[in-house]
Amino acid sequence: MKKLIPVIYLLCIHWISCAQEIPQKVPIPESELMRLPIKEIVTNYYNGNFYIGTANHGKLIDELSGRIAAREFDYMTPANDFKQSYIHPTYDSWRWELPDNWITYAKDKKIRLRLHSPISPQCSKWVKEDNRTPEELTRMLEEYMTQLCIRYANQPNVQWIDVVNETIAKENVKDPVFGDQKRGEWFGARQGTSLWENPWTIIGFDEESEIHTPLYINKAFEIATQYAPSRVKLIINQHGNFEEVVWERMKKLVSYLREKGYRVDGLGWQAHIDTGWEKIPGNVERLDKFISWCHQHSLEFHITEMNVWMKDGDTTREPEQAETYGKVTSTLLKHVHEGVVGISFWNVRDEDTPNEKWMGCLWDNAGRARPGYERIKQELINHITQ
Repeated sequence: MKKLIPVIYLLCIHWISCAQEIPQKVPIPESELMRLPIKEIVTNYYNGNFYIGTANHGKLIDELSGRIAAREFDYMTPANDFKQSYIHPTYDSWRWELPDNWITYAKDKKIRLRLHSPISPQCSKWVKEDNRTPEELTRMLEEYMTQLCIRYANQPNVQWIDVVNETIAKENVKDPVFGDQKRGEWFGARQGTSLWENPWTIIGFDEESEIHTPLYINKAFEIATQYAPSRVKLIINQHGNFEEVVWERMKKLVSYLREKGYRVDGLGWQAHIDTGWEKIPGNVERLDKFISWCHQHSLEFHITEMNVWMKDGDTTREPEQAETYGKVTSTLLKHVHEGVVGISFWNVRDEDTPNEKWMGCLWDNAGRARPGYERIKQELINHITQ
């Protein structure tokens, strides 16, 4: 036993000297981290549980907005270029140029893509015409979703596909042709082609379902489940201010689709919200609890579109806007150890959106970063060690 003691002692000395030779990671000062692009902070410190990106238009890839997006993000959402209204605008016409360009761009720049390609209100005028029959709409849906998935679902840079979008009414609507719609019920068709509507409900409903699920949702997920590989996550998006009645129906929709054997991998909130949203009682608490619910049910949670509007055009409110961006971001970051969360900002600069005067983007038209940009980076840094 006495002979073993020197041996053990020498081994301990050897282990200690080896450990001392292992280079230790030197913490980067916060001031240095704040100078990094967002994508470098996320890549280096969040291990694939948090994604942050932006939407951009294909026509702007080589313009100022595209340069900002490429500098700051390695996750992008083609804003309108994969929608049915672009790819399959009429019964017998197809357009693939812009989507194909995005795939090439993603490979060249090594970025992830979320295909914003849902069966949704973002549909062609042909689909919105009141005389469309269930048979015609079913064929349009099947052709579009099938060809979309065959062409793009196996592309290595595609990580998410938005399958359906804005399925639930976020406000009460009256319509003389298709009837009234109530908040929290299915968002449906409206008279003419000029109003915000979701004509896919004309296809019909599952009358045996507790929530009378629209059949177009079934069909869209049936096709996506069939053609998209498991590494590509299938997402349902919903807009609004995170109204409780809306998201309670969303929970039931997820259960229904999974019982049918369809794959639902994540839920997305289209957060086009006003400055000060976080100050309204209950908003942040509902969001926080819902993210936990998603992770408890093996769902990713994403803010798939985010603007914080300053609708009065008062630029002195930019610090308030930054607080809203910061609070929402910090609420998501609380959950990074439970499951996947993410944010995609809706367009880079104000003029890229249909609501330029509302000034809801992180960069203004000149490419100047608003305080919200720095606030978001601060939240990312604050949560590194938590």
